[in-house]
Amino acid sequence: MRSKAGDGDVECGRVYWITGLSGSGKSTLCRLLVDELRERGHSVIMLDGDVLREVMDMQRGHGRDVRLALAMRYSRLCRLLSSQGVDVAIATISMFREVHVWNRENIPRYVEIYLKVPLTELERRDPKGIYRRAEAGELTDVAGIDLAVDEPQNPDVEVDYAPGAEPRDILSTVMARLKSNGVNI
Repeated sequence: MRSKAGDGDVECGRVYWITGLSGSGKSTLCRLLVDELRERGHSVIMLDGDVLREVMDMQRGHGRDVRLALAMRYSRLCRLLSSQGVDVAIATISMFREVHVWNRENIPRYVEIYLKVPLTELERRDPKGIYRRAEAGELTDVAGIDLAVDEPQNPDVEVDYAPGAEPRDILSTVMARLKSNGVNI
């Protein structure tokens, strides 16, 4: 699909929307994917939900309405950037059905990648202490705990947790599945 951007037609970049619960490996996979795309000559921007939350000055509030509004901002930003011919890789929880539907309907060349990791493994990893603090009653509105989320219904790639899988193994799985789904990278 082509989009009017500047003085001429520019082919839209792809948006790689990497989603999963906190601790699932979204940011790690996103960094590896960006490196791979750059090695292949793509112009690509990496966006991370935690960094975007700070940039957009949305540090307060993690309830559903705040998260949904923020996810929609991410979606619109990704659409804007990709319309300029740049690939965008974003790591974000943003697990709301309406976001996934909007993205599919409004972002040309949208690719959804879902990292499905069981809660027991997320609690074991817990890099930010989110699950521990939620269990202790110190934190509320934790996605997947006391805040309901919607698993993607039809992700382009779903990667189920595999004990011992290294991040590069996961990237290889994602790349192979994208290729088998007809996504030429």
